[in-house]
Amino acid sequence: MNSSIALEIGVPEAGEAERIVAIARHAGVFSPEEVDTVHELVQEHFQLGAERSGYYFIVARDERDLLGFACYGPRPLTLGTFDLYWIVVAPRVGQRGIGTTLLERVMHDVRAAGGRLLVAETSGLPDYLPAREFYDRHSFRRAARIADFYAPGDDLVLFVKRLG
Repeated sequence: MNSSIALEIGVPEAGEAERIVAIARHAGVFSPEEVDTVHELVQEHFQLGAERSGYYFIVARDERDLLGFACYGPRPLTLGTFDLYWIVVAPRVGQRGIGTTLLERVMHDVRAAGGRLLVAETSGLPDYLPAREFYDRHSFRRAARIADFYAPGDDLVLFVKRLG
């Protein structure tokens, strides 16, 4: 990570909800419906709390601004399996290790909650190649690919990481 960034990882404050949505909006790959989903999840997180909503958010911030976020939660009807719903870094600070730092915190928190598997799903479209490479770099296993899942020509690529 760039040593010039004094990074803090923590839970978001209610006033940061719109900034979380803005980071997703400006990421450049998510559809308006996907950005709306981030908005819905962050609202549930703040209205119901992480445990009741099932959506745990963490954020990365420096002394001035929010730089990225992750959202994860336990997968219903499983024992120790968690979904990584979102991990997004503001484009202006990409490639500085912020995504890795967020992922490390997610894995730490999931392990502390008794998690044994972390599942991430992403698109097979070319715009999502950086996401797929990110999971590959962090030792996620490509567990499945479902052709035409999201739409014709848009496959689901499912990644799994054992948390040992």
